[in-house]
Amino acid sequence: MVVSRRGASVRAPRFSFESANGSQILVGDCVAAMAKLPAESVDLVFADPPYNLQLQGDLKRPDDSRVDAVDDDWDKFSSFAAYDDFTRAWLLACRRVMKPSATLWVIGSYHNIFRVGAILQDLGFWILNDVVWRKSNPMPNFRGRRFTNAHETLIWAAREAGGKGYTFNYEALKAGNEDIQVRSDWTIPLCTGEERIKDSNGKKLHPTQKPEALLARVMLSASRPDDLVLDPFCGSGTTGAVAKRLGRRFVGLERDRNYAAAAEKRIAAVEPLPAPSLAPFMTAREAPRVAFATLVERGLVSAGAQLTDLKRRHKALVRADGAVALGEKVGSIHRIGALAQGLEACNGWAFWHVETPQGLVSIDALRAEIRAEMATPAA
Repeated sequence: MVVSRRGASVRAPRFSFESANGSQILVGDCVAAMAKLPAESVDLVFADPPYNLQLQGDLKRPDDSRVDAVDDDWDKFSSFAAYDDFTRAWLLACRRVMKPSATLWVIGSYHNIFRVGAILQDLGFWILNDVVWRKSNPMPNFRGRRFTNAHETLIWAAREAGGKGYTFNYEALKAGNEDIQVRSDWTIPLCTGEERIKDSNGKKLHPTQKPEALLARVMLSASRPDDLVLDPFCGSGTTGAVAKRLGRRFVGLERDRNYAAAAEKRIAAVEPLPAPSLAPFMTAREAPRVAFATLVERGLVSAGAQLTDLKRRHKALVRADGAVALGEKVGSIHRIGALAQGLEACNGWAFWHVETPQGLVSIDALRAEIRAEMATPAA
């Protein structure tokens, strides 16, 4: 099968991302609306498409009361082929507006996610992970004929084969998870209580509203502040509300005017978090390089001072040129640290300390002071 990757016509009207609060919602068909967006302009896509649940008649509890299930027209398709055509159309539209380094998240259930995954691969997306959203408070299987459906699946995919250059905030996620890698199974409760958006009659506005905690984990995993987040199926605006709170820009697409109006109201009421709480986590590789000689030049470590390890078993002399000496051996903080311990390699920044009136101070802590100054804008 040959898949067309041709974008929108150059004559198609283009959309401006300028808005008062960095968030906008376009009302209309998602494929047509995406044709108005500039190519390669989006950093992250979160898609919660119709699941094509194929419900047959009313769903009832054991007491014969009716379950408020998803039976809206937008979730009904005439056949699997029709659903597949719809899926190809919106995924191709997403691919056109995604930057080469952008990634896409799509959520679904067993009804649709396998079809979506196969089409993603057919269209050239590169699957990075499948994530299981385990619901801590799932709806039971009222008929008692199947297991309780207690999870949904999210597919995380890069736009390009091989998936290079995409954002994954690995270190920040690990730091927030007690220094343990975050797993691909996420236990998060369903959206309930005050978070659930209600209509004028006090009933839930949208039947498939996702919890904000789920969207927050997606965005904190795969985007950075000021990135542009696109939701082709905006619904009640959860993605937009979380994006605004986390300092991301947002474009939502929604064909139902009532949902769009409720989403706009919801997003407008959100206050962004303070900028310091959203600052990107800087890894050691991303931090500006500071040579040990810079510490000597700045007077944070004096020429002639002695470096020692934390247990004061080894001592090295600081030279005026930024090298250090151990007896007759002269070299870098790393080479001399390794030599002192009889090792092949050593991270000198972590190994060496300097004596101060307050006790031993790691030279890495002194390097951090210079890096902090480098990161502070000039007045």
